[in-house]
Amino acid sequence: MFFRKKKVTGVNDLELVELYQKSHDKYYVGELYQRYSHLVFGLCLGYFNDRETARDAVLQLFEKLFEQLKKHKPDNFKIWLTFVARNHCISEIRKQKTRSGRQDEYLKDEQAVSEEEADAWENPVELREAGLQKLETAVQQLGEEQRMCIDLFYFKEKSYKEICDLTGFSDKQVKSYLQNGKRNLKIMLTGNHEHQHTH
Repeated sequence: MFFRKKKVTGVNDLELVELYQKSHDKYYVGELYQRYSHLVFGLCLGYFNDRETARDAVLQLFEKLFEQLKKHKPDNFKIWLTFVARNHCISEIRKQKTRSGRQDEYLKDEQAVSEEEADAWENPVELREAGLQKLETAVQQLGEEQRMCIDLFYFKEKSYKEICDLTGFSDKQVKSYLQNGKRNLKIMLTGNHEHQHTH
């Protein structure tokens, strides 16, 4: 990720930040990475309890520092970095929970289906066993409008208003495409092909 060009022995953290702010040379952030990546990794590992996820979080965090250190000049870089790292981890965990919750809405929104279909959503064994790969494949088989709205709402985490702004659809159209898209996905994933591709 970072390349070491020269030694900066004796240069303290604040001086490295100042050098980076003057030159925007990523090498100086790379030096801070060398000094504190193990500290940040340990902190991230405590949040995620998974080494690979923690490593990814460390890389993401230091990538963000390229921009953050152009605006911030912390008096104590180590303390500031620890604060930023904790916030990053908490933010990522919240995103994961939000993403998981939005995907669960496939299984909980009874308004989009009939009474018979609602029973299947209440006991969504077939959908859970289908797996994410099968779900993604099914999404690609939807009509363009449904696929676009499903992707933006559940996978890109956009609000109804944001989807309207991005697509030009009305609020009523977005709700309809989402409801019918979920119905069609359930039909495809459970093997019941009646009424498939309702628009």
